[in-house]
Amino acid sequence: MTIKIYSHPTSPAGRAVFMLTEILNLKYEFIEVSVMAGDTRKPEYLEKNPNHTIPMIEDDGYILIDSHAILTYLVEKYGAKQAQLYPKDLQLRSTVLQRLFFEASTISAAFLSIFLEIAMNNGPGPNAAQLEKSNDVYNILDKYLSKSKFVAADHLTIADLACISTISTMANVSPIDAKYEKLTAWYKSLSNEEWFKKGNLPGLTAISQYLKSVMEKNSKA
Repeated sequence: MTIKIYSHPTSPAGRAVFMLTEILNLKYEFIEVSVMAGDTRKPEYLEKNPNHTIPMIEDDGYILIDSHAILTYLVEKYGAKQAQLYPKDLQLRSTVLQRLFFEASTISAAFLSIFLEIAMNNGPGPNAAQLEKSNDVYNILDKYLSKSKFVAADHLTIADLACISTISTMANVSPIDAKYEKLTAWYKSLSNEEWFKKGNLPGLTAISQYLKSVMEKNSKA
């Protein structure tokens, strides 16, 4: 059976999953779900996902939520030829997991704070504290990347997909300072990949345009 992916093109978490499907050449059925429109609060969705979040996948009756869990699942089940994306080596895998947890607890939290400031609080952009937090995120990632070519290893892993989906979004409203040379080079390298262009860029463009228009509107209010 074809995997069903419930998400929205603008969701950074969803785009991490879409990038992985491009790398794995995995066919799927896309079901668009909008948090802003209240789709995740509908009874039929809550029955499958009480967390009322996206993305969610349905694989032959098996339902899984949280992009990080989904990334590991898809590689384990469908990525035999790309097993390095989620290494078997204990220490490498543990580093990948740590970076995934960092993305969930710190990177995503930093971007969500900025998004809510703009979309819900009518802010003209991130405030000083949010800019400081995003720059702290950039600084940490730059340090990670000074030790390896990618965020968790010297080769691409699912941690890179999770991080780049959110970082590429946040950078539109809190630009990455050129002093973060390793981070800048990593971003540029990944953005040239076909899986980035197909799995991330369309939704990234859409949310960037949305945030820009809201910021302009808020600045005139």
